[in-house]
Amino acid sequence: MASESTKQALLINFLKNELAVPASAIAMGLRHQEAESNLLPMVLWQYGLITLEQLNQVFDWMETV
Repeated sequence: MASESTKQALLINFLKNELAVPASAIAMGLRHQEAESNLLPMVLWQYGLITLEQLNQVFDWMETV
């Protein structure tokens, strides 16, 4: 099982490379997320930085990590 920091790094890579989420959006999401890294996708969606479809893609991806 991957550590939380490894999961977060993998998530950030997925957001950048697969969904083309801008680094500035990811940085803003990281500043606003709570302690758990699995909230980053929700923060990005909440602020309109990813679509609902992208959010679902992220959750599908997270199930495989």
